[in-house]
Amino acid sequence: MTLNRVGRRGARSLRAMAAAPLVLFLCAGCRGASGPAPGGVPVKIETARAVSIDDTTEYVATLRSRDSAVIMPQVEGHITRIFVHAGNRVATGTPLMQIDPTKQQATVKSQEDSQASKRAALAYAKQQYDRLARLSETGIVSQQDLDQAKAALDAADADLRSASAQVREQEAELKYYDVTAPSSGTVGDIPVRVGDRVTVSTVLTTVDGTGGLEAYVPIPVERSPQLKLGLPIRIVDGAGGVAAESRIGFISAEVDPQTQTVLAKARIEDPKGALRHAQFIRARVVWGTHEGPLVPVLAVSRLSGQYFAFVAEPEKGGLVARQKPLRVGSIVGNDYFVLEGIKPGDRLIVSGTQFIRDGSPVSPQQQEGT
Repeated sequence: MTLNRVGRRGARSLRAMAAAPLVLFLCAGCRGASGPAPGGVPVKIETARAVSIDDTTEYVATLRSRDSAVIMPQVEGHITRIFVHAGNRVATGTPLMQIDPTKQQATVKSQEDSQASKRAALAYAKQQYDRLARLSETGIVSQQDLDQAKAALDAADADLRSASAQVREQEAELKYYDVTAPSSGTVGDIPVRVGDRVTVSTVLTTVDGTGGLEAYVPIPVERSPQLKLGLPIRIVDGAGGVAAESRIGFISAEVDPQTQTVLAKARIEDPKGALRHAQFIRARVVWGTHEGPLVPVLAVSRLSGQYFAFVAEPEKGGLVARQKPLRVGSIVGNDYFVLEGIKPGDRLIVSGTQFIRDGSPVSPQQQEGT
């Protein structure tokens, strides 16, 4: 009797335990049927608007002076004097250095002495010819003697002209021992010292003129089909600002075999004197201008290399979040420039994205931006 009562109580307990999950399931179903809290997840929404943005790429370029002259001697010898220092401003014809002229001065002196001798010989030959010409008129001197005197006079005149030409040549070469600035500008590095022996292949210094600079921009061969004359180019300073603007004026027809790049050049005006010859700078080539929306970086997620963003779309009298795949371009400040996936007018969710999934009901947290 007691055992039957215990069995019946145990059976009722087992039935109650079996029914509990069903009750919990039904209650959960009731909560699910009621849906999320009214209004959905609060998020900040902005309306995407079209902006114009440049399609640019930055390269490391080199500045070259269009008026930079490499100073090399035209004669050999030892340097006896250096008149300038690196960084000095010089005008055209300013003496830069002197190469020992002693030997050349002796050569000039010898040629001048020879010239004087030839001049005296010519004067004597002319006297002889004049004397014989007067005697020839009276018949005392034969015509043959007169012709010989004329030939001697012509030979003396030719000798003097030859000697004079040699003197001018040696005097012109003597000027090469004084090295002067070919144009106005700034003196560069001076790698030689007083006493050094130099040849015609020795670099003495450089003089960088003020006629402007050229940017030498190496463009990867993959982008070379997009290169064209007149493309805008901007020189960017260390702070990211634009130091100078220009356009491409030269495109090389050859590819550099070492770097696989195509050389492009652009003239750079630098009225403030902030740029220098041989300086490495950042050159931003503007390939074109596009229109599209900007998306805050924090509103974009990335999964397996694919970018996504949420857009609020109307559905059943409210708003739901829809996840959109994006193709993004360059970063502008704190925003991505969107190439595909978001169009102007879309209601972009820019905050609270960590609390929502595709299809989640959302409600604007504040007034939408424009």
